[in-house]
Amino acid sequence: MTRPPLILGSTSRYRRELLQRLRLPFEAVAPQVDETPLPGEAPAALAQRLALAKAREVAGRHPQAVVIGSDQVAELDGEAIGKPGTHERAVAQLQRMSGRTLVFHTAVAVACMAQGFERVELAPVRVTMRQLRAAEIERYLRLEQPYDCAGSAKSETLGIALLSAIESDDPTALVGLPLIRTCALLREAGLDPLAAAGS
Repeated sequence: MTRPPLILGSTSRYRRELLQRLRLPFEAVAPQVDETPLPGEAPAALAQRLALAKAREVAGRHPQAVVIGSDQVAELDGEAIGKPGTHERAVAQLQRMSGRTLVFHTAVAVACMAQGFERVELAPVRVTMRQLRAAEIERYLRLEQPYDCAGSAKSETLGIALLSAIESDDPTALVGLPLIRTCALLREAGLDPLAAAGS
């Protein structure tokens, strides 16, 4: 039986690098999805809806493929914290998050139109920030420029120095793709990473 092609429905280089760890051949395709939150939508629900929407949209264009979609929404005080986009907004985010615990809701979805398969899983990560001095925030932002990261903190690089604790049952979730859940969903879709890796 021919193995279905695998597609990552994302333009994120972070997700692409994470998926490469599984040694599966895959293609990255940009999903065409409106990421605007719905009125009153909770951050966790937003992450799940967008992850599934991305997987569905790309699967609709590639019906034979197994498609992975993912999304991450940071939450503080019940409010979604997105990608800052600018230095000024990143400073404001980190000042607000200093000394606080927030939750990064990372959702992953897998869809295959030919199989009629779609599932979505949520991997929440609790992150506690250190008390940050203004000079630390400025130095970190100048060095890392994490303006395309939710919450302005890239934990996989120097952003780890901003944190005092991370609590998660899926350690890559904070970077943007929870690989434990991704592997489980791929197995359900008939694509076992251990059986297919390197082939």
